[in-house]
Amino acid sequence: MPTDISDITIIGGGPTGMFAAFYAGMRGATARIIDALPELGGQLAALYPEKYIFDVAGFPKVLAKDLVGSLAEQMRQFQPDVQLGQRVVALEEEDGHFVLVTDTGRHPTRAIVVAAGIGAFSPRRLPQKAAEPWYGRGIHDVVTSPESYRGKRVVIIGGGDSAFDWASQLAGKAQRVTLVHRSDRFRAHAATVKEVEKAAATGQAEILTFHELADVVCEGERMCGLVLRDVKQKTTRTVDADVVLPMLGFVSDLGTLGSWGLTLQKDEIVVNSQMETGRPGIYAAGDVTTYPGKLKLIAAGFSEAAIAVNQAVHWIYPEKKVAPGHSSNMAVFGQSDD
Repeated sequence: MPTDISDITIIGGGPTGMFAAFYAGMRGATARIIDALPELGGQLAALYPEKYIFDVAGFPKVLAKDLVGSLAEQMRQFQPDVQLGQRVVALEEEDGHFVLVTDTGRHPTRAIVVAAGIGAFSPRRLPQKAAEPWYGRGIHDVVTSPESYRGKRVVIIGGGDSAFDWASQLAGKAQRVTLVHRSDRFRAHAATVKEVEKAAATGQAEILTFHELADVVCEGERMCGLVLRDVKQKTTRTVDADVVLPMLGFVSDLGTLGSWGLTLQKDEIVVNSQMETGRPGIYAAGDVTTYPGKLKLIAAGFSEAAIAVNQAVHWIYPEKKVAPGHSSNMAVFGQSDD
């Protein structure tokens, strides 16, 4: 179904995209967010909602999910149109404006800000056929409520940051946490590895290196354990499990963006200091962009979102200045206008 035309459509509902939607409203522009995920927040909500972030200005520390909530509250004062669970499949031009075509609708817009992060992404699934029937019935690749695992036997498969982060956080809640990895080389932060190793030393957790999933053990319709294969000794062992959390990273895809005539380098959009992509009316911000000195930080994404939106507003409405002035003086917030 077609929607009304917006001034700026933001592709991506992560922190950069959400701040861009707020900033568009602050500049008096109508905004729309389109995201492939079913909820706002991008990687913060999908991969580590319970993880603390320490380098966002104004927050000594903040849970990822709480930062998402604050960003949503901030942007909703301007009531942007939010279209979730939609992948952009094409870009068209019509009557002097763009039309973003998704798998369920058509969204006309005067300008575009691409804030797609690493692109549309989904957790990497376990390759073993035995695991597939148990997804959603004991195997979960996204943790939405850590409290739901209290008192349960949890097996985490993986050796990266997500695996160790959740092993550390669940060690005090679950009856037992078992971390399984195919090697003894971990890709996680050393401090988090030490936390899990400390939990293992006290009996709250167990680390099984050189092991992989071989089969699922069940009692009727309930998963109750896993058969693990020792990849070095070629032996197997059974561990009890109520919940399995595969933390194997994710697969990402820029999708149709690669055919828009933008300059790409290693699946990133090359932009200049105005966040211009080289195609008039299309800007980009956040982790999807690259330029000399680029920092992939949430803080940097916020700045890039502001730059992109200010440039887009001036491009749509040339009479409006690029520089917005100080928000403390803006009439839109009920203050005395400069």
